[in-house]
Amino acid sequence: MMLNYFKWPFIVTAVGLALGAWLGWQSSGTLGGMATVFFICTVLAVLEISLSFDNAIVNANKLKDMTPVWQKRFLTWGIIIAVFGMRIVFPLLIVVIAAGIGPIDAVILAAVKPEEYARIMHEAHLPIAAFGGTFLMMVGLTYFFDHEKDVHWIQWLESKMARFATIKGIEVAFVLSLIFSFSTLLEPAEAHTFVYAGIYGLLTFLVVEIIGGLLDASQETMSAAAKGGFGAFLYLEVLDASFSFDGVIGAFALTQNLFIIAIGLGIGAMYVRSMTIMLVEKGTLNEYRYLEHGAFYAILVLSVVMYFQTLIHIPEVITGLGGAALIGISLWSSIRHNRRERDAEIASTSDGDRLRVEA
Repeated sequence: MMLNYFKWPFIVTAVGLALGAWLGWQSSGTLGGMATVFFICTVLAVLEISLSFDNAIVNANKLKDMTPVWQKRFLTWGIIIAVFGMRIVFPLLIVVIAAGIGPIDAVILAAVKPEEYARIMHEAHLPIAAFGGTFLMMVGLTYFFDHEKDVHWIQWLESKMARFATIKGIEVAFVLSLIFSFSTLLEPAEAHTFVYAGIYGLLTFLVVEIIGGLLDASQETMSAAAKGGFGAFLYLEVLDASFSFDGVIGAFALTQNLFIIAIGLGIGAMYVRSMTIMLVEKGTLNEYRYLEHGAFYAILVLSVVMYFQTLIHIPEVITGLGGAALIGISLWSSIRHNRRERDAEIASTSDGDRLRVEA
């Protein structure tokens, strides 16, 4: 049953919302305060799921080629890194670096002075958006700039991108051009930060790709448990981090309490992991041929949105709904394609039977 995949997310949801309600009671001492925190945790969980559904599809695409050992490691260690690393440690690390204070001081700041903590996080938004947007853009472009890709959803566009993929480094050149072009829209100091952060995002993607390539090249000398595993694991963790940037920063628009943010986004992360497992085990990506395309288009849209968020505020709900809409349209296109193939197969079988009868 499909509900079996979401047993642990349901448990974490119940525990997380109960903990959120308790925090609301502790901080306000009123039922209204408790209900408010409960509601915020729920909204954050929904926000995380809507922003990360494309993440689940991309994870499943990579995960299905990993060995069972590394699949299990990603789904166990990965969830620990995703929930505690990106939703708790990452925001603290930003404040540690930006404010030049120690980790313990950052925790105290988050607990005692949440307004100051939120201010520092928002000031760090520009380099985070540049880094994450660049990494995600490379992920999306690499999928489409692939000369071996022969399944196209938007035929006229994707066929051209696959043909141009024979030009080495075309994705890198495109992204670098976009980074420098976009930086001209910013103030000089911000432009400098944007360019550097964008280049670091590009380098991170390339380093992860190199590591994965080296591991693939040396598969013969690696143990069976490690074949094709660590490189893919590293890639997925960095990818997951890039998807998390937008949600973590956007969460501060709803609350400045780090612990409430960690509860809400952590609940959402559990559902994303369960969706990943379901997509892999049920073979959904093979059944719906354009679903991946929709996810990677959503990634490209998200990367562009992250760039524009350095100029104007774009509500996270718009980003989430945009990605969900693209995935929904790609699913609908896949269902239509499957129906056409099924009808053609039935028609072909009927014609064959008729010819045999006439003969």
